[in-house]
Amino acid sequence: MTDLFQSAGLEEAAPRPLADRLRPKTLDEVVGQDHLLTGTGPIARMRAQGRLASLILWGPPGVGKTTIARLLAEDSDLEFEPLSAVFSGVADLKKAFERARARRAAGRGTLLFVDEIHRFNRAQQDGFLPVVEEGTVTLVGATTENPSFELNAALLSRCQVLVLKRLDDAGLDQLIARAETEMGRTLPLDDGARTALRSMADGDGRYLLNLVEEAFTFDPATPFDAAALAQLLNKRATAYDKDREEHYNLISALHKSVRGSDPDAALYWFARMLEGGEDPLFLARRLVRMASEEIAIADPTALMIANEAARTYERLGSPEGELALAHAVVHLATAPKSNAVYVAYKRARRLAKETGSLMPPAHILNAPTRLMEQQGYGKGYEYDHDVEGGVSGQDYFPAEMNERPVLYEPKDRGREAAIRERLERWRALRNERRKG
Repeated sequence: MTDLFQSAGLEEAAPRPLADRLRPKTLDEVVGQDHLLTGTGPIARMRAQGRLASLILWGPPGVGKTTIARLLAEDSDLEFEPLSAVFSGVADLKKAFERARARRAAGRGTLLFVDEIHRFNRAQQDGFLPVVEEGTVTLVGATTENPSFELNAALLSRCQVLVLKRLDDAGLDQLIARAETEMGRTLPLDDGARTALRSMADGDGRYLLNLVEEAFTFDPATPFDAAALAQLLNKRATAYDKDREEHYNLISALHKSVRGSDPDAALYWFARMLEGGEDPLFLARRLVRMASEEIAIADPTALMIANEAARTYERLGSPEGELALAHAVVHLATAPKSNAVYVAYKRARRLAKETGSLMPPAHILNAPTRLMEQQGYGKGYEYDHDVEGGVSGQDYFPAEMNERPVLYEPKDRGREAAIRERLERWRALRNERRKG
C-alpha cells in the first residue's frame, strides 16, 4: 500500500541516514560475517542448495542481523514480513500468520523476520511452532541475548542458531571506505583519530556509520587528532548488561585469568566490569571466593587480602576503594595456585551423603556418664599432645569405613608443599598403626 508521499515520488527524495544509504544490496556486500556467508558457511551452503531453514541470528547490535534477513528473503524469492517483539503482540502474530497462509495458498512463501525475538514470552514463542513446522513461514529471529537462556527448547529445536560476530577493525575500515566513497571525500581525521573512531564504535557497524556521518559535518583546516575527535563525538558506553550473559561472560573471564596466573588479563577484565557499571562489592565477593577456590592454603594470605580489600572498599567507596580491589586481583593472580581444599570439600560432601548416619568411632567420643563409659566411649583414646611428634596415628573415621578415604591432596607448590610432606608422614603413621 502506497501513501500520498510515495505516489508523488517524494519519499525517495527525503533525507536518509548514511547507515541506511549504505545498507548492503546483496549478501556479498555484507561485512564481517564471512564465516556464515562464504565458502562452507551455513548460509552459503543453504544458498548453494537452494533451501533456507528457519534461523536464529544471535549477535551484538549493528552487525547485520536485519540486513541478512532481508537479503535472504530476496535471495530466496520470499515475501519479507518484519515484526518487532518490542512493539508486537499476539494479535500482530496472528495477522502475520494469516497473511503468510494467504500467500502460501497463492503459491508464494514468507520469510517472517522477528527482531528481538527473545522479548516474546514462552507462550508467544510456542505460537511459532505450528507455522514453522507446517512450512507456512520460514522464521528468522534476531536476538542479542543467548538463545539457550531466552528461547524455548521447542523453538530452538526447529531453528538453526547462527552466531554473528562483532565487526573487527578490517570490517570497520571497509565501512569507512564505503562512507568516504558515498560522500565523495575523505574523513577529516588523522591515523590516530581513525583508530579512536573504530574504538568508539566497539564493533557496531551502524553506530560507526552514525559517528562517521557526524564527523563529516566538520570541515577543519587540518585533520582532527584523537583528542579533538573525542571532544566532538560522544563515546558509547561499553556493551555490558549486569543481569544477563555479558555479566557472566566477563566474571568468568576474570576468574579464569586469576586461575591462570595472568595478572594483566585479570586486571583488564576487572576494569571492563567496572567500566560497564558493575557493583564493586559483587567483584569483591567474587575475589573472596577465588581466594578460597583457587589458592586456599597454598597462600593463606590470599583470603585475608581479599577480605581486607572488600572491607576497604566498604570503608572508602569509589573510586578510592577500587584500588584495594585491584590490589587483591593482582595478588590472587600472582599467588601459587591450589584447588586441593576445594576438591577435598566436594569429596567430603559426596562422602557424607553416601555414608549417611555413621557414628564416630567410640574412642574419640567423650564419656560424661558411667553408662557411656560402660559402652566403651573414650576407651583407648590417646591425647595427641602427649605422644612423641604430637600425632598419635589414631583413626578418626567411623569404624564401619574399612578403607580410609583420602579427601585432601595438597599440591607441591606454595605453602601446601610443606603440608604435603607432613601429611605423607602422618598417613604413613596411620597406615602402620592400622596394620599393627
